[in-house]
Amino acid sequence: MIGIELIQATAERLMDKAAVEIPDDYLGGLQAAAETEDGDLASFVLQAMLENYRVAKEDNRAMCGDTGTPRWYVKLSNDAQIEGGMIALEAALRRATAARTTGLPMRPNRVHPLWRTDHDNNVGIGAPEIEYGFEPETGDWVDLITVHKGGLFGTDYRMLFPSDGIEGIKRFYLDSLVAFGRRGLACQPAIIGIGLGGCKDTCMVLGKRAACLRTVGSRNSDPRIAELEDEFKELGNSIGMGAMGFVGKNMVIDCNIEVGYCHTGGMQMSVHAFCLSSRRAVARVFADGRVEYRTDPDWFTPYQRRETVEWQPGVAEAAE
Repeated sequence: MIGIELIQATAERLMDKAAVEIPDDYLGGLQAAAETEDGDLASFVLQAMLENYRVAKEDNRAMCGDTGTPRWYVKLSNDAQIEGGMIALEAALRRATAARTTGLPMRPNRVHPLWRTDHDNNVGIGAPEIEYGFEPETGDWVDLITVHKGGLFGTDYRMLFPSDGIEGIKRFYLDSLVAFGRRGLACQPAIIGIGLGGCKDTCMVLGKRAACLRTVGSRNSDPRIAELEDEFKELGNSIGMGAMGFVGKNMVIDCNIEVGYCHTGGMQMSVHAFCLSSRRAVARVFADGRVEYRTDPDWFTPYQRRETVEWQPGVAEAAE
């Protein structure tokens, strides 16, 4: 059984790591962008970002004044047992969020949508969001993933028709990026996540997870979608915009696409920009007290992308 005190202590450390430390995969992508950027202002912004991340880690301070909206993704093995159950787990994550908001500190961004009241700790009705996934693996473990996602703009949705095809998907993708850059709706460069299909709510979830839970350089297990990801990264960097919407050629650090089966008459699409501070941290907590920290959420496993009624590992693996 996994102890609840260990879960909370791990969650608090993850909050600190996500706010302060840039994941290596994103940092590498940003450094590569800085090396190729030739726009004066865009290049200046990229260099300033890299310096800011270095100082933040040295001083153990949040890398951005706007520390986003903390959220949690929790993945459990099929055999996992949590001390006190899932209610205790959620309470531990809420306590960790509140504790590190005041302890690090982080900006208390969460307010009531109508009354604008807050508790100065990023906890409230529906906050922080906690989403769950499960794996058929044996073993008593739970993965805790915290993401400090920018909470304002940088997201769009459109219902397309099947006849719009790939060209329609490209048009909406470019429309979104141009709007993000010209209107200041996102902080570029960023990892872009695209959700295709599902219902409207699941389409938005897919796109956000694609942005937040995939690492730079990873590719969808469907080779045709993987080709689209490469094409969309190049396409997004061809529109003449760079860091913070200035003239440049590095707006997209990477593009990740996730899909879900949808109604036969439509083709839902969402576009999400993870902000230029791609804040995520991951830990696997074991029942024997071990904790393994990493930066790759490893969320989109063959099980998460399964198409069959029953879980058939051989079928899923053959499709990769």
